[in-house]
Amino acid sequence: MLNDKTILITGGTGSFGHHFVDYVLSHYQPRKIIIYSRDEFKQFNMQNAYRDHEKTLRFFIGDVRDKDRLSRALKGVDYVIHAAALKQVPACEYNPIEAIKTNINGACNVIDTSLDNSVKKVIALSTDKSVSPINLYGSTKMVSDKLFAAANAYSGSDGTRFAVVRYGNVAGSRGSVIPFFQNIIDNGGKALPITDYKMTRFWISLEEGVQLVIKALEESHGGETFISRIPSFRITDLAQAMLPGCEMPEVGIREGEKLHEVMIPAEDSARTYEYAKHYIIYPNYTWWSNSEVIPGGKLVEPGFIYSSETNKEWLSIDEIKAKLKTDVERHD
Repeated sequence: MLNDKTILITGGTGSFGHHFVDYVLSHYQPRKIIIYSRDEFKQFNMQNAYRDHEKTLRFFIGDVRDKDRLSRALKGVDYVIHAAALKQVPACEYNPIEAIKTNINGACNVIDTSLDNSVKKVIALSTDKSVSPINLYGSTKMVSDKLFAAANAYSGSDGTRFAVVRYGNVAGSRGSVIPFFQNIIDNGGKALPITDYKMTRFWISLEEGVQLVIKALEESHGGETFISRIPSFRITDLAQAMLPGCEMPEVGIREGEKLHEVMIPAEDSARTYEYAKHYIIYPNYTWWSNSEVIPGGKLVEPGFIYSSETNKEWLSIDEIKAKLKTDVERHD
């Protein structure tokens, strides 16, 4: 699907962008991969890391807030992966207007410029925090998700298709708890602080996240939200896997933080289908036809909730230790 195609990744110098580029270069022969982001130093480092692919990779300094620059970068692009966002919950709370400019206005710019440049398909990365949001980051991503789903109404039957991929914190990525714990351990710490002993999270690796995006590129008709079927873990078990026998002082939940990750709320169960390795929430618009439901899925039970707290699959401490080696250490 991506052979001889041009792909643009907004926010492409992050953890996801690096792994997406690795995956695409290993499995396809793209014409061009464009990294579109604001940070020239990160682009410089990434460019050096991929010197063997300098004919394929292109680096554009630009911000999703800048519609003109984004439109210029999208000339001749077939597919867009929209990963750019302000993601840190406290930073978004303290800088709400900046979060809106990037996460909402930036989404509008990606939609408009993709339509104007006849991009074939756009996949936007979302987050569990967009489900029943309790902080500004989650609220902006909820709006963004709805913008990308509704954008399909503007593209006509043969125009750009927009879909969303949703997952929580990727294991080992910036902002996740694993690098935080590891920094404490590396500096000789003997205690790992736990916000709440009841806290649970989903576990998804960078590779699983990339594969879900590829699946969305291949299968989406427009308006769907793709969610991986993945295991849960307890934060206390993660701490013991990383530093066996450590003390775990409970420090209290942070403002805007949830005890558990929810990927699919009960309200979406009427439109959610379960597949072998993922779920799809189908859109609820007049332009959507049930004939476009991808074969092989089964409608979930009414009131179904996909939460890290009530998930059926759980990682043990030993399984977490194994995943720390396979899913995290190789991406450092």
